[in-house]
Amino acid sequence: MTSLSYQCGFGNTLATEALPGALPIGRNSPQHVAHGLYAEQLSGTAFTAPRSDNRRSWLYRIRPAAVHGRFEPLAHAGLTSDFSAVAPSPNPLRWSPLPPPDAPADFVDGLLTWAGNGHPDQQSGCGIHLFQANRPMTGRYFYNADGELLIVPQQGRLRIATELGVLEVEPQEIALVPRGVRFAVSLPDGAARGYVLENFGAALRLPDLGPIGSNGLAQPRDFLTPVAAYEDIEGDFELVAKFSGRLWRASIGHSPLDVVAWHGNNAPFKYDLRRFNAIGSISFDHPDPSIFLVLQSVSDTPGVDSIDFVIFPPRILAMRDTFRPPWFHRNIASEFMGLIHGAYDAKADGFLPGGASLHNCMTGHGPDAETFERAVKADTRTPQVIEDTMAFMFETRCLLRPTALALASPQLQGNYADCWQGLRRHFTGARP
Repeated sequence: MTSLSYQCGFGNTLATEALPGALPIGRNSPQHVAHGLYAEQLSGTAFTAPRSDNRRSWLYRIRPAAVHGRFEPLAHAGLTSDFSAVAPSPNPLRWSPLPPPDAPADFVDGLLTWAGNGHPDQQSGCGIHLFQANRPMTGRYFYNADGELLIVPQQGRLRIATELGVLEVEPQEIALVPRGVRFAVSLPDGAARGYVLENFGAALRLPDLGPIGSNGLAQPRDFLTPVAAYEDIEGDFELVAKFSGRLWRASIGHSPLDVVAWHGNNAPFKYDLRRFNAIGSISFDHPDPSIFLVLQSVSDTPGVDSIDFVIFPPRILAMRDTFRPPWFHRNIASEFMGLIHGAYDAKADGFLPGGASLHNCMTGHGPDAETFERAVKADTRTPQVIEDTMAFMFETRCLLRPTALALASPQLQGNYADCWQGLRRHFTGARP
């Protein structure tokens, strides 16, 4: 296996080989591939998708992906894509961080579905999961046929060995594993936890910048894709698949991470959220949270995304005569928030790293009473530096339905809505 290194650029067509001469020249599927390898195409979009949206990679591997045993159902009490079991409510919800698992759990074992919408069979919607793991995936490999996985570690590093190479990801970085790519997760720090967005719809992409211009937000060159690295090992292994909302397992006599070379643009990547160049107001008013958009999954409605991945990073607030925290609001979109690091500027307490909140369509929310009182008394002639923080939001155009597991969790804060009850009446106008 080669040493860990990366190629730069989001959506670029890249080429990499772990053995000299493994990549064919001038054709994708020659009659005889060098080193006795097999050619296999991994398509992330329809063959006929426009060139600008088309995602596919050619893999040159020791054995084709079809070589494994028969799949059988695999029970998993915490993972689901059925979001119809519980009727959602308009109440705002918030959870404290999960405690460490009682039993040994790898990345797959430790996935817990918290909310979602749509269904993978319709290639529409998303699943939102928490994960907590305390052991590596040993002799076990996983792929998701239902959607791509955006992995947001909050505590502990992840080493994600994929078919196309290795990603090492720490808190305040993210990793994306495309639909169908096989991988295994090990834990350099011995344990890890975080969040996972499972996207059933169009692949996540960088947003257009419009009037912002050619710079700002997330830059394509900061997205890192692994170089080819392969495992040539045989043994009694397990291949786990998520397919139509359920897990399946098959025996496999070799490591499926045996891609010696590949080229294309359908590949895993990592991104350091601390490299995000936040854009904001330098005159008045707090900007819409869309200005913090990192990645989007576009829908069939122009200007309305199926899913947005938004972050709230360190930044400077310079707006004068302005209520600087996020304003009170009700949205068409539904918002699932998590906190990776530090404190979130719109909440004085209760929202902790590793925790989460859910504000569904048209549910009123905003800063709590303590944050409001502090903001209206602030001297806005002086810029406010927000640092040592990293929060994020999975935002969708459809209702997010929490699972029975999430609603029964001891970490659900039953008194969350009390944070707004201290907002006092300030009205001074006389009655007519």
